[in-house]
Amino acid sequence: MAALSAAIPTGHLRQDKTCLQSNTVRGMLAAPRPQLTLSGSVMTELTRRRQWLVLAVLCATMFMAMLDNVVVNNALPRIGQQLHSGVSGLQWVVEGYSLVYAAFLLTGGTLGDRFGRKRIFLIGLVLFTGGSAAAALSGSTGMLVSARMLQGLGAALLTPGSLSILRHAFTDERERARAIGLWSSVSALGLAIGPVVGGPMVDQFGWASVFWINVPIGAAALLLGTRVLPEAPTWARRVDLPGQLLSAVGFGALVYALVEGPARGWSDDRVLTVAATAAVALLAFFVVELRTTDPMLDLRFFRDAVLCGAAGSGFMISFAMFGASFFLPLLMQDVMGWSPSHAGLAGLPMTAMVIIAAPLSSALAVRYGPRLPVVTGLSLCAVALGGLSLYGGQAHYPQYLWVLIVMGLGMGMTFTPSSIIVMQRVPMARAGMASATINTLRETGGVIGVAVLGAILTSRLTATLTESLDRLGVPPKSHDSIANSVTTTGTAGPADLPAPVHNAVNDAFIDGLHLALRCGSACLAVAAVVVALLLRQASRPSAAPSGDPAQQDAPAYQ
Repeated sequence: MAALSAAIPTGHLRQDKTCLQSNTVRGMLAAPRPQLTLSGSVMTELTRRRQWLVLAVLCATMFMAMLDNVVVNNALPRIGQQLHSGVSGLQWVVEGYSLVYAAFLLTGGTLGDRFGRKRIFLIGLVLFTGGSAAAALSGSTGMLVSARMLQGLGAALLTPGSLSILRHAFTDERERARAIGLWSSVSALGLAIGPVVGGPMVDQFGWASVFWINVPIGAAALLLGTRVLPEAPTWARRVDLPGQLLSAVGFGALVYALVEGPARGWSDDRVLTVAATAAVALLAFFVVELRTTDPMLDLRFFRDAVLCGAAGSGFMISFAMFGASFFLPLLMQDVMGWSPSHAGLAGLPMTAMVIIAAPLSSALAVRYGPRLPVVTGLSLCAVALGGLSLYGGQAHYPQYLWVLIVMGLGMGMTFTPSSIIVMQRVPMARAGMASATINTLRETGGVIGVAVLGAILTSRLTATLTESLDRLGVPPKSHDSIANSVTTTGTAGPADLPAPVHNAVNDAFIDGLHLALRCGSACLAVAAVVVALLLRQASRPSAAPSGDPAQQDAPAYQ
């Protein structure tokens, strides 16, 4: 999420072949490490032009993934009409992607470490692009959901590799910090453009256009990536099949339970069964990873306080901000009466500030260390959520515009430094695993945030609405049906209700939303304090090249 003004300084990056080999041998003799296998291209210096081409490929793929994530939401009504999808079917068009993505992120990271990040990245790009074409050609809801799952699998394979390839291409830590900022800014650009172009695309070219747009981008990135992406080192280790299976089942079941819980009810038999499956599978996964000699998730990652601070900040930002962002369009459209296009445009200042804040956070991380921007970002987001809870359905846009600006600044200040921390402290052998761990925590944090803050909103809404309906003299037997119509359809005020009841529903929704926002704000405030303590030892990126990729920044693992 960085601006193009964050230019990467010129100069060549070199890797000393003799130093690399000797340091690797000494490291293997000093401690049990996986055998390092180097391809010839690792020893070739990356020219300035090739570095930019590598960054262009990585940015294009992230732009595509982020754009597709947002644009699909604009297409859901038209998909429902043409494919005769019910609410549950449309829900799975969105959730099928998230489910598979969360389930296989760790797998994608470890496969890249084992078989080559470039290879797994390109396989993921092929799957994502092919899934996009299949989605565009879908003639039924089932086929569309399957194509979306294929997209999720492709994204799970290419996302961890994207950041670890970037680390390998930019060995100087200061240059890497700036590159990560630019890489992140393009992701934010995809999120910014999505709501704006999604509606017109669907209106002019149909819902399939939101998937077709990925095909030329993916094909161009695949063609260029095959030629310019560097061959990173691979580590000869056994494939952790029990860990792969348990992580996929555990994280997939967790996301499913969190997504279905609010809709079906937390006491629903299916939700309880899937939640229990997730708990058992994840517990077994951690036990297996502790005992295996070659784990897919190195739990030493969590021994390092700085890495825990980076992971925790990403989780909490996603928990609070994605949860709040899920309900903000409902406030704008269902209570304030805005159109979807206007609601999308209203969010542009927030996304613009994310893009602006990314290079700022990168510069602050380089000069002062990552602690300052991360803690500042968490604090700003806490203030923004608390501030948003001060406004109701009668508020005018200019009144709470400052909230969106502060929210965007906070998010932009947090994401880039947390990625810098991870790439700075983990050894190259575990870069893919570490990137996948951070992304898995962010993904599950967002899903958990929607579920938890949604449960708070629903509980408060139901209690407040019941009191209001009693005052209006509405028969008690009608209370449940009115409350259910609000919580299950996702609308703040059904249009066919009498005006007093409609107003009561809107007021109850706003009351519940305010409580959820304040809870999210409180969680972020606590997280800012905890992360500040954890990141006390976080260092500034050095100006020196990182040297041996196998040994770099190994102290976090010793």
